[in-house]
Amino acid sequence: MEKEFANVIVDISHEKVDRPFGYRIPERLADSVTPGVRVKIPFGAGNALRTGYVIEVTDHSEFPRERMKEIDSVLPGTKEPSQRLIVLAAWMKQQYGSTMIQALKTVLPARATVGEKERKSIELLLQDAQTQELAAQMERKHQTARLRLLQELMANQTISWEAATKRLKVPSSVISKLESDGVLKVHASVAYRNPIRRMGEETEKKTLSEEQQGAVNGILNAFDQNDRRPSLIHGITGSGKTEVYLALIEGMIKRGRQSIVLIPEIALTYQTVQRFTARFGDRVSVMNSTLSVGEKQDQCRRAERGELDVIIGPRSALFVPFPNLGMILMDEEHELSYKSETSPKYHARETAQKLAELSDATLVLGSATPSLEAYSRAQRGDYHFYKLTKRLTGGSLPRVEIADLREELRNGNRSIFSVSLQEKLRDRLARKEQSMLFLNRRGYAGFVSCRACGYVCKCPHCDVSLSEHRGGRLVCHYCGYEQPAVKLCPSCGSKYILGFRAGTEAMEEQLHKMFPQARVLRMDADTTRTRESYEKILAAFARGDADILVGTQMIVKGHDFPAVTLVGVLAADLSLSMSDYRAGERTFQLLTQAAGRAGRGSRPGEVVIQTYQPDHYSIQYAARQDYEGFYKEELTYRQLLSYPPASHILAVQFYSKKQEEALAGAQEAASYVRQVTQSRQVTQSRQFTQQMSGTVQIPTPAATHNAASAALPDTIVIGPAPALIGKINDVYRYGIYLKNHDYEKLVELKDGIEQMRSLPQRQKALCQFDFDPVHSF
Repeated sequence: MEKEFANVIVDISHEKVDRPFGYRIPERLADSVTPGVRVKIPFGAGNALRTGYVIEVTDHSEFPRERMKEIDSVLPGTKEPSQRLIVLAAWMKQQYGSTMIQALKTVLPARATVGEKERKSIELLLQDAQTQELAAQMERKHQTARLRLLQELMANQTISWEAATKRLKVPSSVISKLESDGVLKVHASVAYRNPIRRMGEETEKKTLSEEQQGAVNGILNAFDQNDRRPSLIHGITGSGKTEVYLALIEGMIKRGRQSIVLIPEIALTYQTVQRFTARFGDRVSVMNSTLSVGEKQDQCRRAERGELDVIIGPRSALFVPFPNLGMILMDEEHELSYKSETSPKYHARETAQKLAELSDATLVLGSATPSLEAYSRAQRGDYHFYKLTKRLTGGSLPRVEIADLREELRNGNRSIFSVSLQEKLRDRLARKEQSMLFLNRRGYAGFVSCRACGYVCKCPHCDVSLSEHRGGRLVCHYCGYEQPAVKLCPSCGSKYILGFRAGTEAMEEQLHKMFPQARVLRMDADTTRTRESYEKILAAFARGDADILVGTQMIVKGHDFPAVTLVGVLAADLSLSMSDYRAGERTFQLLTQAAGRAGRGSRPGEVVIQTYQPDHYSIQYAARQDYEGFYKEELTYRQLLSYPPASHILAVQFYSKKQEEALAGAQEAASYVRQVTQSRQVTQSRQFTQQMSGTVQIPTPAATHNAASAALPDTIVIGPAPALIGKINDVYRYGIYLKNHDYEKLVELKDGIEQMRSLPQRQKALCQFDFDPVHSF
């Protein structure tokens, strides 16, 4: 039976319309209305045409057919995506708290807003004698444009349309006339926009070590036996995790399956793509935010048509519509960039696991410093676990030295570089070896303050200080507000208003003064604004065009430069000062990853960690490269304080231009949760009392303890309180935090808050949910 009805989600991100609406499918659109296509539908009292997404087609409806509105049209260029992406969107809406339209826009592939790119070529149809005769005739008649084209075709038989029209400057009208005369033929075909500018040279497959081969065999054998548990590869820096990934993908290709490779940073794309194209050629492509709309479309088309085996990119690459997905590889799985900061605030790790489940695929996670969440699951047996303990080069991990900046200051060193780091930089320059200097900050300075009265220059639209940049600019890194640098304190008039100079630009300037002969490259958010800037900087450093690479976090994640034998970490404890329960974990991961960039070639490496807190456990464990020790100590703190992975957290965030509305929203939500948990406690207590009084059997102590524990409130409510940054771009921010060891109970509370807020009088402040947040709010 032909399906006559469609359930459509309207493209309006509002809780009131966050449900499917039924429409009739007109006979003229019967073949084109399928799940996932975008349609134009009459909506609302005035029947204005709105865009919507079809999530289901069916042969029955709850409403009378004659009362239902009809779909107006299907938007051109839309294709039917895999049904699993629709199911995944519904799961994300439920698990992470968003509207269905927000989830659909996240998972559905780029839609056709530009036409397919066409490639045209021109082929000569005449025999040699005919061509010679026609050329002589053109020469007699002084048909110079026609003659140029014919002579080029005589030499090459087939040329591109661009060569004819641009290089030879032959008008298209001339080409059309010659085609109608039967002299030549114009061939047209679809040309994919290829975002990969360079291809890696073909390389021979490396022989895997025993540990590497064991991981590959274990994962592929589990796949063949339909064991779809995720796998975690814990490999020290330089242990060859990428070679394992390549072998796993090769195994998937032999099984007729495609693979997605997730990387945390666009900056990692350059080296990753080079290595993967060297193995798999043009069956590899990328997906990231730097691509044009047309390029994104074409990669989705190639994937849908089975013309790609591998797609590489940050978390958005997860939703490329492969028809036969077999494996999702998530490199550097611990990275915070895998968590979305916009609604739905999904984590790529859990979302990839759900997508793998829907696709009958397997998920593989890899890291030298796994997240506590992933490692604890591996320890419980929820994940397969593989360990790589040896560096491929056969060398050892770099030697790490901790420089106490307090001691440096006492000894009279006011430079941002410790004496030891200066000596080692000088030594590397003399030996023609490369160095990397890492600072977890950007810009020229952190803030500008008055030394006389303490005044700090702040953004008028955000509750944050302005940062001083080169050229006398004060910039807000949240909303982009700029103003000229001040010469006198606006508060007291003092001239002693200066910036705290500890940014990447300041590091670069100091290096030029200290080592005039050194060639220095800087890589941070300010030098990587253009599309190909990542590739240009990294390629230049890889070629040896620079002696020192200075940068922020993006330079310490996954890059492999064999000539780097020294890594300096400046202000290593800056991340420890963050008001975040993950501060210790972030610091340990950053320092361990930074240290791992040194000594990846045949020459040994050294690392200097500069810090004001040399005795902090995360810095000590990072210096020893001791993940196990750090994991045990950090997990103990998490268990004591009910933080993930020992428990789960739901942050309910409220936003409004009016401070009182944001605060009221947070207060209502907190009151609702406290009321629900208290009523649940009373109900459970009554049930326990009735159960005990209705039996003559004396309960055992264990039974009494378990029942009483069930009656206790199991949700901790914190807040409401203003966000860490209470105002951004003139929007006030308040939130509450809910803790519970059971994730599903937090989902239930999220559903309840959504229902409570669906009442008309409670629609003033915008509300968002963030489960197990990794970014401070």
